Amino acid sequence: MSEAQPTAADLARENEELRYQLEEAQDLINAIRTGAVDALAVQSAEGPRIFTLQGADQGYRTLIEQMNEGALLLSEDATVLYCNACLAGLLGRALGEVMGSGIDEFVPPAFKDYWARLVLKGWKGKSKGELLLQTKDGALVPFSVSMNVLAFNETPALAVIVTDLSAQREISAIQAQVVEQNALLDRKTEELKREEAARLVGERAAAEASRLLEGISQIAWTTTAEGVHTYRNRRWYDYIGRQQGQGPQAGRSWRERLHPADAGPTLARWQQSLNTGQPYEVECRIRNAEGDYRWMLGRAQPSRNEQGEIIQWIGTYTDIHEHKLALERIDQGQRQLRDNNEQLTRVNVDLDNFIYTASHDLKAPISNIEGLLNALVLELPAETMEIESVQPIMGLMQDSVNRFKRTIEHLTDVSKLQKEHGRPTEAVDLALVIQDVCLDLEPLIHTSGAQLEVDVASAPTVLFSEKNLRSVVFNLLSNALKYCCPDRAPHVRLLTRAEGAFVVLEVQDNGLGLEQASEQKLFGMFQRFHDHVEGSGIGLYMVKKMVENAGGRIAVRSELGVGTTFMVYFSL
Repeated sequence: MSEAQPTAADLARENEELRYQLEEAQDLINAIRTGAVDALAVQSAEGPRIFTLQGADQGYRTLIEQMNEGALLLSEDATVLYCNACLAGLLGRALGEVMGSGIDEFVPPAFKDYWARLVLKGWKGKSKGELLLQTKDGALVPFSVSMNVLAFNETPALAVIVTDLSAQREISAIQAQVVEQNALLDRKTEELKREEAARLVGERAAAEASRLLEGISQIAWTTTAEGVHTYRNRRWYDYIGRQQGQGPQAGRSWRERLHPADAGPTLARWQQSLNTGQPYEVECRIRNAEGDYRWMLGRAQPSRNEQGEIIQWIGTYTDIHEHKLALERIDQGQRQLRDNNEQLTRVNVDLDNFIYTASHDLKAPISNIEGLLNALVLELPAETMEIESVQPIMGLMQDSVNRFKRTIEHLTDVSKLQKEHGRPTEAVDLALVIQDVCLDLEPLIHTSGAQLEVDVASAPTVLFSEKNLRSVVFNLLSNALKYCCPDRAPHVRLLTRAEGAFVVLEVQDNGLGLEQASEQKLFGMFQRFHDHVEGSGIGLYMVKKMVENAGGRIAVRSELGVGTTFMVYFSL
C-alpha cells in the first residue's frame, strides 16, 4: 500500500515550522555572538559552529572580561573564537565585529609577515612581540602581544593577550620626566644641604671667632664675604663710647668715623681686598667718643672653607697713634738732621777753604820770618852770637818757626783727611808696616831703652790704606815712647785679635797714663795734656779721622800713673 502524499496544507504547515526553527536558531546564534549566552557561535564553511562554555570556565571569562588588556582565542585558521570587550574597545569596534572574524583584517600590510611568524611560533610554544593594529577609523596603535596554546572544548586554540603600548610609552615619557624632575630636585636638595652646611660652618666659625676676639686688646670685627659687618667686639664700643645697638647704625659705622682725608684711600683698599681676596692692611684715622681722630692700623684676613671659598673676613684695628706721632717726630728730627748736615757740609767746605787759604797765606809770612831769622844770624857779629843769652833765644826762635811750619802742614793733612772718606782699602800686612815704623823710630827706641812686644799672628792683615795704616801705627807707637814714665823703662805691646766684624789692633804702654776726664778730650784737635813733650796735639785727631773714614773706630783705656791702651777697630 503506497504511502499517502502530503497535502498542500501539510507542506505549508511543515514549512512554517522549519521557518520558526530557523528563526529560533538564528536568534540563538545572535545571542551567542553578542555574549547573551555562555557559548561561542562561529561562522564556518559548513555553517555556524557552536562552542559552549563549561560551567568551570565562567569564572575565567568574568576575569578576562574585567582585564585592562585585550584577550582573544584564535582557531588554527586565525579565526577569532573569542575576544573580550577591552580588545574590541582598543580596536574601536563592536564585540560582534571582532568575534568570528579573521585577525589578519586588523593587521596592516607591512606587518602581516611579521604577524604570521609570531602566530606560527605561538602554535609551536610561546611567542611575544610588538606590532601595530589598525582601528576602525584607520589609526595605527602600537600593541604588545603574548601568545600561548590552550585546549578549548578539547580543541586547541591560540590564546593571545594584547597590551596597548601607547599608554605605556606615555607613562615612560612621564616617568622619564619624573626622573628628570627628581634628579633636579635632588640636585636642588643637595645644593640646599651644602648651603645649609656652609651656613652652619660660617655660624660656627663666626661664633668661635667672636669668642676669641673678645679676649684680645685690639678692636676686632668680622664681616661676611661681601663685607657686611657681622660682629664687633667690646673694644670698638668702648672706643666710640656707645653700647651695642645704641643710637643709629650710622653712628656705629667705621665708615662714618673715618677722617675725611683717609676715607677715600681706606675704602678703596677695602674694596680691593673684597674683590681679590687679598689681605687688607691700611693706616687711617678713626674718630673716638671724644671726637678726636686717632691713628689705627687696620688689618684683615679672609677665612675660607674646605673648597677655598671665602666665608668671612676677620679683622682688627690697632691703636698706633703714639707710634705714628713718634715717627712724625723722628721724621721731623731727620729733616732737621739733614738740614744740620747740609749746614755742616757747608761749614766743612768753608773750613777746607779756610785751611787751604790760611796754610797758603801763612806759608809766605813764616817763610819770610825764617828768611829774616837766617839773615839776622848772618848779619850779627860773631862775638854777639857767642854771648851766652843770645844762643838760646835764637834756638827758641828757630824752634817756633819749625813748629809753625809743622802746624801748617798738619792743617793741610786735616783738610785732606776730610776728602778721604770712603776711599777703597786693601789687605795690608800689619807686621811689615810695624817693622817699617820701628825702623823710623829706632833712635827714639834706643834712647828710651824701650822693650817692644809684637804679636799679630791672630790677624796678620787688615783692610786699610797702607799709607794711613803707617800713620796710625806711627802716631800710637811714637806717643807710647814719648809719654813714658821716667821711673821705669818703657814696655810697649802691639797685639791683634778678631772681634765680631772687626780686627782689633791694641797698643799698650806702661807710661804716664791719663785721668778719666781727659780720655773724652784726647782725640780733639790741638789737645795736649803733657807740655814736657814736643807735639802739636793733632796726631790722635788725625788717627781717629782716618779710622772712622774707613768704617772703623778707636777707643782708649787709661789709668793715671799706670799706662794707656789704644784699641783700633778695623772693619773686615
